[in-house]
Amino acid sequence: MFLSLVFLSLHSIAMAETPQKPNLDAQRAAMKKLSFLVGEWSGEASVLRGPGVFAELVQTEAAEYKLDGLVLMIEGVGRTKSDGKLVLQALGFITFDDSAATYRMQAYNDGRWLNTEVKLLDDRRSLGWGFTLGEMSTKSVLRINDRGEWTEAAELTIGGNPPQKLIELVVHRTRRK
Repeated sequence: MFLSLVFLSLHSIAMAETPQKPNLDAQRAAMKKLSFLVGEWSGEASVLRGPGVFAELVQTEAAEYKLDGLVLMIEGVGRTKSDGKLVLQALGFITFDDSAATYRMQAYNDGRWLNTEVKLLDDRRSLGWGFTLGEMSTKSVLRINDRGEWTEAAELTIGGNPPQKLIELVVHRTRRK
């Protein structure tokens, strides 16, 4: 009897708090605006690996839609130019929250993860995002330039120090998906 009451109570609470049904058409329409990223890309990157120490990388980026266009998955891999050693692996998932009308990204790299808002910038060929963790904050801009190159620039600010370059990337599309 007690378990029946608990079940009925939980069921009633769940029914009263039913989340809004997602608008899949609105989500897909918003995600199509990011189609400028879809494909395989290759080029170079410079990444801060320690105070004043940069690694020069051969960089690849692969972006493709998943779940029938509801998710854009982006995987970035960077290897040192000198010996091909794997130095950077990142995996990101961008979605659109139709109830809040915002893009969200969940990204993973080196055992860390990030969940942040992504903004489609005014020119519709650029994205911006960042995060703050204690005294550290980052700002990133990904842009498709006039030559059709995917460029990415990120800066890191720690405390009251001036921003410093965190990553600079330029890749060219090698294949459309």
